[in-house]
Amino acid sequence: MKSLAVAQVRDWRLGMAGLVLMAALAHEARAQDIITSHGISTFGDLKYGPDFTPDYVNPDAPKGGEISMAAVGGTWDTLNPYSIKGVPGAGATAPYETILTGTADEIGAAYCLMCKTLEYPADRAWVIFHLRDDVTFADGSPMTAEDVIFSYEQFRDHGLSDFRTILSTQVDKAEVIDPLTVKFTFKAGVPFRDLPAKMGGFPVFSKADFVAKKRSLEDSTRDPFLGTGPYQLDSARTVTGRAVVWKRNPDYWGEALPINKGQNNFDSLRFEYFGDPNAAFEAFKAGTYTFRQESSSKSWATAYDFPGVQDGTVKQEEIANGAKASGQAYVFNLRREKFQDPRVREAISLMFNFEWSNRSLFYGLYTRINSVWENSYLAAQGAPSEAEKAILQPLVDQGLLPAAILTDPPITAPVSGEDQLDRKNLRKASKLLDEAGWEVGDDGLRRKDGVVLTVEILNDNPQFDRVHNPFIENLKALGIDASLKNVDDAQFETRTQPPAFDFDLITSAAHANMEPGDEMRQFYGSETADNSSYNVMGLKSPAVDAMARVVEAAKTKEELVTATQALDRVLLAERFWIPQWYKASVWTAYYDQYGHPEKMPPYALGETSFWWYDAAKGDKLKADGVLR
Repeated sequence: MKSLAVAQVRDWRLGMAGLVLMAALAHEARAQDIITSHGISTFGDLKYGPDFTPDYVNPDAPKGGEISMAAVGGTWDTLNPYSIKGVPGAGATAPYETILTGTADEIGAAYCLMCKTLEYPADRAWVIFHLRDDVTFADGSPMTAEDVIFSYEQFRDHGLSDFRTILSTQVDKAEVIDPLTVKFTFKAGVPFRDLPAKMGGFPVFSKADFVAKKRSLEDSTRDPFLGTGPYQLDSARTVTGRAVVWKRNPDYWGEALPINKGQNNFDSLRFEYFGDPNAAFEAFKAGTYTFRQESSSKSWATAYDFPGVQDGTVKQEEIANGAKASGQAYVFNLRREKFQDPRVREAISLMFNFEWSNRSLFYGLYTRINSVWENSYLAAQGAPSEAEKAILQPLVDQGLLPAAILTDPPITAPVSGEDQLDRKNLRKASKLLDEAGWEVGDDGLRRKDGVVLTVEILNDNPQFDRVHNPFIENLKALGIDASLKNVDDAQFETRTQPPAFDFDLITSAAHANMEPGDEMRQFYGSETADNSSYNVMGLKSPAVDAMARVVEAAKTKEELVTATQALDRVLLAERFWIPQWYKASVWTAYYDQYGHPEKMPPYALGETSFWWYDAAKGDKLKADGVLR
């Protein structure tokens, strides 16, 4: 009996040893699947290793001076950029930082700024951020994990409603592990690809400041939240409605970090407000502000002949821009019954003559936008590839898309002739409206069920009048009662944001990122159509919803490119916009007291970040009486 007992104990011990060994091997396997890094990218490797300084900055750039810019179109009344209440002051995000930060020469990369490392499994089902122990808010108080989770909860519970709608489907748990460690666990069944970086992208506020001052993320305020960023409000020089000035924090915690070398160089960032573009331009000529990013082709082509340019005190520079086009476009309000028929939208789009506008108004300086991802490899081209067809076919089979999308090139903007009113396009548009039931009456106006077809362009920029008015004339020739309604910034904001959405047609943008993910549901999803400041057109399309999910779930770069190109085709087929124009460069003009890196990065101008002030040149401009 004793030998049997000994044998049983031996077998038990061997069994336990085996279990321990199996557990150890399993733990080792799991450990191998856990990634600890200084950053994260959507696909592939990061460009930079730990403790890097970006290639595109001048690490020896001097600190000091001021860069001053114009803010055009009325005034501001809040310094909370995260609420739909009020008009935020320029630069209102300057006081805040995020745990992770990107670079201006990569797509889809995020690096530790306020963390030492991040940790996540291979499937990205959760992420842990190991925070730095030297991060402080502007008042010198330390930032901790409590502040991170508190800030996340503010955005989760009080952020923009369209953002909350998406976020609620993704995060299962957010928790403080210890004073310098936070963990986010994601809900099963959602694509995890972008979520670790997303969780590192929330601005971090001071919980103590929020509580003590009884703040709300939803309220308008002229007292910025307490953040960790390099710039804070210069309240002595900020005048409500007229100017906003941000001053560099001399005790900024991250000044010596390698990632910040050559950045945050100016002592102050000043934004001067002007009621209209003409007043702003005249103020620039007079030296009221010193850096200008020109947005008017007419001004760029004809107005830079003033003495400052002629004598070299003001420099004009065109800087290449490798980013995708902005997606600038006329956008329909699809919530209005008259625009729910795609034939009506197509007819109206035929009346905007880009070719005539570019030649007659823009001095031939622009290129037409034809894709939501214009100026990038994500734009749909030609007939769909076999890989695209495989994605689109089920939607065709369900009747959500026309069969032609499997064989035809993507829908692009119509091409017009030399005359302002293209007669061929007018005839095509007339036929479309006839088919849609909008018949021409004896007075030349189109009606359906006794109601006149009206189109009002809502506008907050008088510089656009010269573009809108010929378009309106063409619409009137089609029998549409078209008009232009000019309003100030505050009225425009109120009428185009939720819950009002009180407009027919506005100049806005088709939003997109170079590595699109869950934000496509925020920009175009049916679930956000009635509460989104991005989905301003109110798009509700089952086909777009399905394609956005495919994009979000892509696991490789190749899959993402294919899915995005297919989504581009579907978005273009919705005809929710009349695309306008873009230029693959940035027009800048500035008083010759600034410097920038010789080799500029492709995805950011960086004028408030990695440009710098040349004190010797600035002193000379002042000595010569050019600047005060």
